[in-house]
Amino acid sequence: MDVDRTLAHLHAAEVGRGDLVGLVVDVSGEVSLAYGVFDPVHDGAARLDESSRLSRSITSVIVSASGGSEAEPSALLAWVAALDDALRPRWVVWSQHTITALVASGVRLATCWDLSVAHRLIAGGWRADPGRVWAVANGLPTSDLPTTGPADLFNQSTGEGSDEPVLPTGFLHPEWVEGGWAADSTRRNRWAELAVLAAQRQRHLLSGIGGGQALATARSESAAELLCAELSSGGLPIDRSVAEELIAGAIGPRPRNHVEAGEFRVARDAEVLRHAPVGLRADLRNPAQVKSLLRAIGADMPDTRAWRLEAVRGSHPLIDALLIWRKAERILTTYGYGWLDEQVGADGRLRGSWTSCDGAAGRMTASGGLHNMPAFMRAAVVAEPGRAFVRADLGQIEPRVLAAVSGDQALIAATAMDDLYSPVATQLGVDRATAKVAFLGAMYGQTTGHGAHALRRMHQAYPVAMRYLDEADRSGQAGNDLRTFGGRLIRLGNDVAAAEGDSDAEAFDSSGTFERSAGSDRIREAAARADRSRAASRGRYARNALVQGAAAELFKVWAVTVRARGRDLGAEVVLCLHDELLVHAPEAAAAEVAALVDECLREAAFRWAPHSGVRFLAETSIITRWSDAK
Repeated sequence: MDVDRTLAHLHAAEVGRGDLVGLVVDVSGEVSLAYGVFDPVHDGAARLDESSRLSRSITSVIVSASGGSEAEPSALLAWVAALDDALRPRWVVWSQHTITALVASGVRLATCWDLSVAHRLIAGGWRADPGRVWAVANGLPTSDLPTTGPADLFNQSTGEGSDEPVLPTGFLHPEWVEGGWAADSTRRNRWAELAVLAAQRQRHLLSGIGGGQALATARSESAAELLCAELSSGGLPIDRSVAEELIAGAIGPRPRNHVEAGEFRVARDAEVLRHAPVGLRADLRNPAQVKSLLRAIGADMPDTRAWRLEAVRGSHPLIDALLIWRKAERILTTYGYGWLDEQVGADGRLRGSWTSCDGAAGRMTASGGLHNMPAFMRAAVVAEPGRAFVRADLGQIEPRVLAAVSGDQALIAATAMDDLYSPVATQLGVDRATAKVAFLGAMYGQTTGHGAHALRRMHQAYPVAMRYLDEADRSGQAGNDLRTFGGRLIRLGNDVAAAEGDSDAEAFDSSGTFERSAGSDRIREAAARADRSRAASRGRYARNALVQGAAAELFKVWAVTVRARGRDLGAEVVLCLHDELLVHAPEAAAAEVAALVDECLREAAFRWAPHSGVRFLAETSIITRWSDAK
């Protein structure tokens, strides 16, 4: 556990700043490190050659289960922190679980390579367990992943556990994947070595995507996982007393017991049902009964979605009362007193689980209500005494990102303006509002309605950008997978489409030919309509996912740059909401942090797309509570 001796060992092996070092932490806080010197042969793929002693493992003082060592787990983790400060390697971890263990002990790493993050870039989707990560990194089919269960027609069973993590087939032994790596220090060391090898192979795969852009994305997305672990641990400051008042104003006082809660529920329902025809009652939480209730007042609707009810607001008192009831019910069930008690800690911090990728285009996600908090609740997000919020919101991010990823020079020129939609409106010969609708319609695949005429003009004004979107649309309709500007795979293949399912599928007889029946033409026509609808939906998703995915990549580069640069000023990122950052900073340094956030955006934009010529903007302000943001 001697930091100087470990550093000397690493320096002797020529391991320096930014080099890969495997890091494994088990539940007891025991730590293993591994590094490798690699021979970049075999078609450029790196290999870890143990027989030539090109890899070595470094193991900390181990804390035995019986407490035989004087070292405490916290001391071992502090040893990792000291190494990080002195060497600044790129720590290789299998997933955020390792990072979470470190953050829980107060260890904040500068950089890392998260194998699960890199895997999701390479393969798309969400699933990224170690067995799958290893298989993809080594070019093995994930359909053949072995299991520890009994063998069947589709799965290989490996039987008993093994001290060798890699099976003769090249797959990881499932017993190791499911936690067997933590059985002892020898296994833990080997797991760290395998992490480094997997990272090297991932780097080789990513280097062939987007001219190396995907490598940069893997590094920034891995840093975003560090930020996510810190967001999960640190939480968002909440003034509990203010939150209580806001909830009470929306749904009434906190019930003292279950009986009173039931009485309040009946009273809320009665405010809607008093407008129903005499003698007619319904369970307002049952959509079928609500449809019948609406039908009784002459509002025959296919469903009871909020937007349908909003369209007929004012036509009958029951509909208005139902809309008010639904808003209160949503607050009660999602952001009521139960949410406040469960999610906000005694320290006044709202905590949820954060991840850097949603498994689709790559946006950050959070649980605990952090990403869907009603606007009225923002007044409860209050900076702690002696601190302030620096809030920054990216301006018109989607069209600016489209300009960067498409390389459309006319659109790039428009980004020089603070308000991009003004020059676009002039170019299209329409007012600003119509230009904005047309632009958003182009990115979301909306070709009818308000702005459709201006949308047609956009093909002449911005042909390169529109061609970029149209090509994505056609590719998506054909079921072809796509990659974002940063190299993330967006899966749109037939296997994905099939998983969506459809009740109007074609009927086949036992020979596999189309069933010939009196209704076969109707069935064939319905199936064709369903196919066209699915294809159109894939196309719209594809054109939007490329823009949204690229915007998410830029945002995360910005967020992790603020995380790194703001550390010395005591600034803490406490919320990442789509295109918005909320930074908790010492009040005395708030102005300096605000300037830093803007500077970090310029740095992030250059790192993300160094020669695009696109100007990115953020509306930055210093506030006490989130609701003060304009």
